[in-house]
Amino acid sequence: MAVKVAKSEVDVKDEDKIKQALLKKALGYQASDVVEEYSIDDTGKPVLSKKKITKKHYGADISAVKVLLERFYKTYDQQVLGMSDEALAEERLALLQQMQKGDKSGD
Repeated sequence: MAVKVAKSEVDVKDEDKIKQALLKKALGYQASDVVEEYSIDDTGKPVLSKKKITKKHYGADISAVKVLLERFYKTYDQQVLGMSDEALAEERLALLQQMQKGDKSGD
């Protein structure tokens, strides 16, 4: 008997996997490659003769950063459009306070 999973659950899991993969590629990562060489011993069985582990660093990928930001993170303009009037008033006060602190430190 097959278990049915809601489509939204699958989509959320897939979206999380995509986001994690993009984040990894956007920030850069390190990967290991293992190469094993075997030789045949006197009894005819394979025996590990050499093992080489190579670590490679993959740098940050700008195109992955762009896709990640466009797809998963809202811009400041988009955040402001979604705010309530009260939240906008609080944001205004916070910005005014930051501006006043900047003016005081600049004197």
